[in-house]
Amino acid sequence: PCQRIRGFAQWMEDLALEPALAEGLLEHVTEVVVACARAILQEVGDYLDVVRFADDLGFQDRAYFSKNMFRKQIKPYLARCVEAIRDNTDAKVVMHSDGAIFDLIPDLIDIGVDVIDPVQVGAVGMNPERLKREFGADLCFWGAIDVQGVLPFGSPKDVARNVRRTIDVLGRGGGYVLGPSHTMLAEVPPQNIVAMFDTA
Repeated sequence: PCQRIRGFAQWMEDLALEPALAEGLLEHVTEVVVACARAILQEVGDYLDVVRFADDLGFQDRAYFSKNMFRKQIKPYLARCVEAIRDNTDAKVVMHSDGAIFDLIPDLIDIGVDVIDPVQVGAVGMNPERLKREFGADLCFWGAIDVQGVLPFGSPKDVARNVRRTIDVLGRGGGYVLGPSHTMLAEVPPQNIVAMFDTA
């Protein structure tokens, strides 16, 4: 939410150059998010399987933050949001983040995130084999069917191969939810969507 309030470039500058301002904004936004989560989940928490929230953390080639900056300035606030979810429901916590977030995943596990969505496999470091090897015991992966290359531009056979390979890797021993690596836009042919589900 902070990057939407301040604008992306300005928010990144705030974190580096105006940390007191960034902290104040993070505190206020977190208070609102936590209050909303508690109010909603106290009413419906018993009926939910998952609670999903979004806070993009990565570009195509790297995370938005160094590990140190993330741990000092972002993680404590995300932890409070996850805690508000966990205190009010037994549902799994699903975090949406695009991009190259491999280096931040241990911290996301540490604060209680159960599932990463959408697993942007085209981003640096987001190799399915590596993700499963490093984090498969602690994390579920949701997505990972390539929406930047295979789904829009491949044939149905290409899609079927990609789906089989992804299920074989990320689904080994459980912990995988089939889905695209992001929103499927208009350039994805309907037959490729059908091929994804038929193959699964």
